[in-house]
Amino acid sequence: MLFLQKAKTISSAANILSSPIEYLKGVGPQRADLLKKELNIFTFGDLLNHFPYRHVDKTKINLISEINADTDYIQIAGQIISFEIIGQKKGRRLVAQCKDQTGILELTWFQGINWIQKTIHEGYSYLVYGKVTFYQGHPQIIHPEIEKLASEQAAGKNFLEPIYPSTEKLKAKGLGGRQIGKLTQALMALLTEKDIPENLPDEILKSLKLLKRFNAYRQIHFPSAAIEFDDAVKRLKFEELFLAQLRMNMLRSNRHRFSKGVVFAKVGELFNGFYKNHLPFALTNAQKRVIKEIRSDTATGKQMNRLLQGDVGSGKTIVAVLTMLLGIDNGYQACLMAPTEILAQQHFRIISSLLANINVSIKLLTGSTKAGERKKILNDLSDGSLKMLIGTHAVIEEMVRFNNLGIVIIDEQHRFGVAQRAKLWEKAAVPPHILVMTATPIPRTLAMTAYGDLDYSVIDELPPGRQPVTTVHRYESQRSKVIDFIRSEIDKGRQVYIIFPLIEESDKLDYENLMKGYENVKAYFPEPKYWISMLHGRQPPEQKEINMKRFIEKDTQILVSTTVIEVGVDVPNATVMVIESSEKFGLSQLHQLRGRVGRGADKSYCILLSGQKLGNDARERIRVMTSTNNGFLIAEKDLELRGPGDIEGTRQSGVLNFRLASIVQDRPLLETARNMAANILEKDPDLISAGNLPLKKFLQQPGQKVVWSKIS
Repeated sequence: MLFLQKAKTISSAANILSSPIEYLKGVGPQRADLLKKELNIFTFGDLLNHFPYRHVDKTKINLISEINADTDYIQIAGQIISFEIIGQKKGRRLVAQCKDQTGILELTWFQGINWIQKTIHEGYSYLVYGKVTFYQGHPQIIHPEIEKLASEQAAGKNFLEPIYPSTEKLKAKGLGGRQIGKLTQALMALLTEKDIPENLPDEILKSLKLLKRFNAYRQIHFPSAAIEFDDAVKRLKFEELFLAQLRMNMLRSNRHRFSKGVVFAKVGELFNGFYKNHLPFALTNAQKRVIKEIRSDTATGKQMNRLLQGDVGSGKTIVAVLTMLLGIDNGYQACLMAPTEILAQQHFRIISSLLANINVSIKLLTGSTKAGERKKILNDLSDGSLKMLIGTHAVIEEMVRFNNLGIVIIDEQHRFGVAQRAKLWEKAAVPPHILVMTATPIPRTLAMTAYGDLDYSVIDELPPGRQPVTTVHRYESQRSKVIDFIRSEIDKGRQVYIIFPLIEESDKLDYENLMKGYENVKAYFPEPKYWISMLHGRQPPEQKEINMKRFIEKDTQILVSTTVIEVGVDVPNATVMVIESSEKFGLSQLHQLRGRVGRGADKSYCILLSGQKLGNDARERIRVMTSTNNGFLIAEKDLELRGPGDIEGTRQSGVLNFRLASIVQDRPLLETARNMAANILEKDPDLISAGNLPLKKFLQQPGQKVVWSKIS
């Protein structure tokens, strides 16, 4: 009763779920410390949301004689007939023999031996559950879940027992998956519907036939039947997806309703003159559509925050140029920020060339800009005579002050943190319009989850005349043929990239590093017939610029590089991309690297070199790369293989930190959640109707992410 009294005292002013976990009966200070360190369980609420990964039908008891090579997890009922300590110090283990009517199974513990000896006794019958492994041909279970065989189990009483994620340290202290279940059972006994109030409108519950929230939590932990568990999972998955969509939609709605932006009232001489007289090629329909969306956004008086997504080579740069000219036509300055010096220099080179016949002042600012040039740039920015600035992180330094910044374009935005981007927005009295660009195709399900707070544009067609890159896979044993092919392309006047995954020797990974690779390439392509540049992240900026410039100007035929050239580098004469140890790279990275070739009129090739032995995932990645050039299909497959991966870090929002839902497996549910969230906010943007009050109340709780003061 003491634990319960403490819990109720602490939570008298707040929900019982905020009570510290040490006050739950069966936990205490020592176990609480372990739960915090091992599973991030700090409160009753954290334990409630620590879901079982499986349920064991306790009526299903296997016989030891049924174990074979295909057996995975098994539950048996048997008697412990012996205990033995084997080995000393680090090799010490406890081995028990468990016997049923058909045979003997070995149980082994490497940790928590003292606790096991105190709680498990010879001659008693136990229910044993765990993963079967084989040692010297004999089956065993290492660190099994074990408990005394109760009379109702022996009698075959029908119920499903939850098994929870645990760790070896917790198991050693008697907190395995089953013991955590007992703690959860104690917690559920304390809770009522008031402690887990409904947060979804009745309209949604009825239309989707969802369980009430309290029942869903009860049934996901302790289901009365398998179908009840499925219903509970569906309800809680929908809740996760729906609330994420609601938060994103509210942020977007908030921005549309209250975020003041500068007005680009006209399409002026610079935009029209460039469009009519200096475009190097006709725009695709997709590019025209995106420019129309941007023109519409920037004319409203609301701040634009738009994500522009386009596959490699789809023509995002020309859209960026036209957008900046639109801002300059309306009396504002424009800034484009790129993540690397190489990419910033390339943008400057290309945009300067495109605007050579247009009267626009344009400068480049990077970390290696000389002091005198930097001073002039800062002065010209400050007095407004410099209209267009292209640069790296250098543009967000405090001394960089604009006169009238109206449009910011951020290339490969996932490479910049939220705080870095915000520094640019703060450089104007009225926040400038924002266009963030990415060449990494994003599956629609991921985009609408991770980027739901942004308006979203896609360039989904390539400019005419672009030839698809032919991609082939070659094993290390076929290297000589690859070398012959490279020579034949160089003989035609073409250039070649050779990409290596590592920079220095690693004991763990059996891959050639860049330096060794560079020497090998030189041996195959000796001077003076062939000249080779090398590029990697540790070179000084001046050296990178010189080596890249030599390749661009065709002084060298081969560029040996790490993945620093992954994004944006544009050398139309390069027709071959060789990716060494291609099994080391992810799909998205392989696709980005391949995008460095095929940028001119000549037929281009991507050669994926790998070792002989490939894992299933690596084999599948290579199969996808050799079968399609469609970046969106590749992104979908990458999402399936990897999951959302680094997207949460990319967005730094936590919206993908789902406990149950998967944006891959649960796409239909995600679509439904998105549509329902949008419909609710369209009718009731402040959630003030009686039906939506449970939602508003839930979102006002501490820890929820919507800033209500800015919305209501």
